[in-house]
Amino acid sequence: MKKIFIAICFYFMAHISTAQKPNVDSILQKVGVERNEDKKVDLLVSLVSAEINNNPQWGIETGLKLLNQSKKENNNIEQSVAYSFLGQGYRLLGNNIKALDCHHKAIGLAEKSNNLSILAWAENQLAHIYKDREEYEKAIGLYLSATAHADKGKNEKIKGFAPLNLGAVYLSRNNLDSSLMYSQRAYEIAMRQKSTFSLSVVFINLGSVQSKMGNPSLAVSYFNMAINQILGTPNIRYLNMAYAGLAEHYQRFNQTDSCAYYAKKAIAAVNNTSFFYLSSKPAQLLTDIYEKTNCDSTLRYAKVFKTAADSLTSSKSNQQILLMTFEEDLRQQEVAAEKVKEEQQRKQNIQYALLALGILSFIILFLALSRRHITNTKVIQFLGVVALLVVFEFLNLLLHPFLERITHHNPILMLLALVCIAALLVPLHHKLEKWATHKLVEKNKQIRLAAAKKTIEQLDSK
Repeated sequence: MKKIFIAICFYFMAHISTAQKPNVDSILQKVGVERNEDKKVDLLVSLVSAEINNNPQWGIETGLKLLNQSKKENNNIEQSVAYSFLGQGYRLLGNNIKALDCHHKAIGLAEKSNNLSILAWAENQLAHIYKDREEYEKAIGLYLSATAHADKGKNEKIKGFAPLNLGAVYLSRNNLDSSLMYSQRAYEIAMRQKSTFSLSVVFINLGSVQSKMGNPSLAVSYFNMAINQILGTPNIRYLNMAYAGLAEHYQRFNQTDSCAYYAKKAIAAVNNTSFFYLSSKPAQLLTDIYEKTNCDSTLRYAKVFKTAADSLTSSKSNQQILLMTFEEDLRQQEVAAEKVKEEQQRKQNIQYALLALGILSFIILFLALSRRHITNTKVIQFLGVVALLVVFEFLNLLLHPFLERITHHNPILMLLALVCIAALLVPLHHKLEKWATHKLVEKNKQIRLAAAKKTIEQLDSK
């Protein structure tokens, strides 16, 4: 039965293409012009690849590009995804405080967008921080919430994110039944979608679960499937995890030679790379193996362990430099966005000023002409109504943004405020209309009567 299961797995894996690095600029151009929300989400999710977990610099650069684009349109979905990318990048660089701030912004924007798939993505990314800090209860709560929101959302790819991570978290807590359940669910989703993005990690999780449950042959099969899935891809980080998992498995079953073999392969997978610090765990395994049998090998791998630790320190220094650079880029973008906002506000103020000047000019011109040139009573009444309507609508236009701020866009409060304003303005409008038109009409009649008397006097004199 196990052989049949493994054969089926390899058959499906053979039909799944290797994930490629996405063309960020091309995808962002499509995102910018796409108006269908679901299609926009699909495009944004297509940015998720191995790069987001292996290259923090790529993650932050992509997040900054998307943030710069999204702020121009003030799109909550795009901004939420941008902050999720930024948070992931900062987390991999070791700055959990900055990452936490970005992920909180991502969740807030996702909630405003009312898109459950994007909310699930944001919650999933936030949970990573608590998983890294071994605050498993908090991480599990967020992953479960992400799972529930993803199931209600429309994007299929996001539905596999949280179950995969729940499998890893429950494995760390030695809650094997739950880990197996969620890992199998993540596996089913990945196979259904024919996606290789997380399949290798699913196999690593399943291999570790089966190893701890005492099923060595099945565990080795899963680890081998993970390794075959990763070989030929740039995912050396996951390759190290797979080899290290196999080494721990063989250590668990007292197969020292196999443990040493795969521990060495785990070190070789990340040797001379930025992920060399991941050699510390397999180097420690090798140090323990040779401690009582081979002093030279013990010293050798103890040195590797120390070098890996030093590499981690050096890596953190380099990451801190990158972090400072990215923070400055983000600050510059925020300054540019603020300037755009100020320019828009200035243009709006100029438009308000021109409207006020136009209304004032219209009223003055109307009053001047109605005294001499406009003689028709109906025309005076019509223009008087128009002038008063323009004035009151202009006041309403000025008050509306103020009302939105103080009511926080609450529809009930906005309605009550507008009703109160109308209750004051409508009676005042009618009184001013009656007074203004009456005065103008009477004044017009007096002017016409005076002109008629003057004409009669001129005729009498002749």
